[in-house]
Amino acid sequence: MRSPRQFLLLSAALLAGCQTFRPEPVSPAESASALEVRSLEEPGLKGFLQSHSRQPLPAWPLASWNFEQLTLAALYSHPSLEVARAQWGVAQAGVVTAGARPNPTVGITPEYTFNPASGFVSPWLATLALDIPVETAGKRGYRIARAEHRATAARFNITTNAWQVRSNLRAALLDFTSATQREKLLQAQQAIQEEVSHRLEQKLRAGAIETLELSRARLALARSRVEAGDARRQTSESLARVAEAIGVPASALNGVVMVEDWKLPLVTDLAGRDARRQALRSRSDVLAALAEYDASQSALQLEIAKQYPDVHLGTGYQFDQGENKWALGVTVEIPVLNRNEGPIAEAQASRTEAAARFVSVQAKAIAEIDRALAAYRNAQERLNSLVTPRAAQQQQTAALAAQVQAGAAEPLDLLAVQVEQAVTELLEWDARVQTVRAFGQLEDAIQRPFESPGATASPHNAAASHPQP
Repeated sequence: MRSPRQFLLLSAALLAGCQTFRPEPVSPAESASALEVRSLEEPGLKGFLQSHSRQPLPAWPLASWNFEQLTLAALYSHPSLEVARAQWGVAQAGVVTAGARPNPTVGITPEYTFNPASGFVSPWLATLALDIPVETAGKRGYRIARAEHRATAARFNITTNAWQVRSNLRAALLDFTSATQREKLLQAQQAIQEEVSHRLEQKLRAGAIETLELSRARLALARSRVEAGDARRQTSESLARVAEAIGVPASALNGVVMVEDWKLPLVTDLAGRDARRQALRSRSDVLAALAEYDASQSALQLEIAKQYPDVHLGTGYQFDQGENKWALGVTVEIPVLNRNEGPIAEAQASRTEAAARFVSVQAKAIAEIDRALAAYRNAQERLNSLVTPRAAQQQQTAALAAQVQAGAAEPLDLLAVQVEQAVTELLEWDARVQTVRAFGQLEDAIQRPFESPGATASPHNAAASHPQP
């Protein structure tokens, strides 16, 4: 009776270490409610900002948000980063799986003899066999290395997603700023056009001008009203896109003041930092592709190691009709029909594919940097070309205003110059927006924020060290 009891106790001890399933159902209604109540005043977000901001936070909640703070809020709240972090967790769990050693196996085979020898010979035969597998040729180490490289690639994918979130936020915020400022400039232009139309109506009634001249002024006024309305609609739509880029509902931005001061470095400064070389060594997608190649190397090493068979150490006990028998054995697979040629060939092809993908990612990075640098240079030149005409127009407007005050010029002449100045200001603003957009694309291509009030610390660490809200 002692042996069965010991076997039951051993079985109970082994089962006690097993994990049990705990259901975690997902409720669409509860999930939607949680998303709808997200805001920029959550206590968890405050701690996240305090941990990753370059400057200490003022009183909470913030009275105004700059781009750095909004970026950290997006890294904290955006659902796509939650997916990337979960994928990293899966890859890290794969490292644990790769490091698992094969369990020994035990087999019990009872037998019964119907015609035992005469006497007190037991008709029962009991066989107990124990098999202990031993991996050879470093297979476990190669499995772990492959899993670790894949986990590294998953971690770099978090950074890639973080840069995409930052890029989307900057684009949405720039659209909002652009639409807001365009609305103000177009309203000012509309006011000047209304004054021009009013004075031309007076001249038409006096018979000093023809109807065609007034029609042109009214057409320009109608065009400015339509453009101002479009800018107003773009402002509301871009605000919703800002909320989407952060990962909060649009209602969370009600009453939120967003401050932007887009400062732009010189092209020579960017070119002098050897941006291409730095990006090719630090871009997250390049590093992720390199980690995937390292994983393919380890996979090939694993398949080559599988040419060498594992060893199974066996021992057994047999109770044979009253006789106790003990056995020792070694089992080895004989690699005569195949030596793992197929999996090795597949692993070699996968390594070649991973190498080609790495080169492709590098080539894409080089092209993106060159294209972004050229676009930024052209945008800056266009912006600089509009500064001189605007300064000349300002001087002309001031001089003409003095002439009107002295009675040497008509008010309509001054209004005409003011309309031209308003158009030039709008062109300059659009050129500045395009320059900021090109600057953002250059930051994305290099994956490093430059020193400016709109820049934030690199999202590498902030994206990976996000606490659960």
